[in-house]
Amino acid sequence: MDVAGGTLDIWPLGLLHPGAITVNVAIDVAATVELRRWTATYRVRQGDALVEGRSPADLASHPEGALVGVVAEALGLPPLEATLDSASPRGGGLGASSAMAVALIAAGQALIGEDDPGPAARAALARDLEARLMGLPTGRQDHYAALLGGALEIAHPPGGERVRRLDVDLAELGSRLLVVYSGKSHFSAGSNWQIVKRRLNGDPETSGLFAGIAEVAAEVPAALEDGDWPRAGELMAREWGYRRHLADEISTPAIESLLDMAKALGAYGGKACGAGGGGCVAIPCPPERRDPIAAQLAAAGGLPVAAQPSAEPLRVDGG
Repeated sequence: MDVAGGTLDIWPLGLLHPGAITVNVAIDVAATVELRRWTATYRVRQGDALVEGRSPADLASHPEGALVGVVAEALGLPPLEATLDSASPRGGGLGASSAMAVALIAAGQALIGEDDPGPAARAALARDLEARLMGLPTGRQDHYAALLGGALEIAHPPGGERVRRLDVDLAELGSRLLVVYSGKSHFSAGSNWQIVKRRLNGDPETSGLFAGIAEVAAEVPAALEDGDWPRAGELMAREWGYRRHLADEISTPAIESLLDMAKALGAYGGKACGAGGGGCVAIPCPPERRDPIAAQLAAAGGLPVAAQPSAEPLRVDGG
């Protein structure tokens, strides 16, 4: 769940705003991968769907097998059967595809006996393979949340990102955090690319909005580490105030309705998760208001997601 400074993790945007950081919190909405060697084909199971091909390239040509295909090709994996499961709503903006990429890479490396190359190398590989898959630039922040767990500050200086674990009381945050699916999935990469192009072209409005996002994000770590939850919620709302103007498709009536209703019911603030355009909203609120707000948003058409902050990092069993 990105708290502030998202999109700045897409190279080279963070470099264009010195001191820029991205802040996120891992949540226990798990992506799970099981790999086992197969006979002579590559198979992908996800729910009731089954995709099969004679090669990784065959899988990569099918939407439901593409991610497994590009990972298998990059790692040189033998014929296998992959079973995938994600607890995230599809297109929820919760970094599920990036978490799945990280899990696939780790499972594939374990399958063939490769040593763990470390979080930075896995995050870089996952980012690059997602970019290859989509034909568009992608960031790294979602990968670090999936790899490391907890609350993270990701800085974007020249030479590569620096990651710092924030000293945040995750249980206290969880008692105040509400994640609600808007009912519409999103596709972040396409809208992100249009925004990136405008920033690289020096569009003054886009540059100013990113400067505002970076300025707000810089204040978030202190609010989270101090346990100043009203301040954190206010900063999330301010960040969304800049972000929603980056492109027309980022904000939707459903997102704005959920955020406005939550604020009227006593929430500290909130924002859309990921690139917006649908997906989930993250809403910090007083603990005694969490359940009543969830009930009202559900009655209005939102779908509360069972999501709590998690310190658990990537886990690999077997191998």
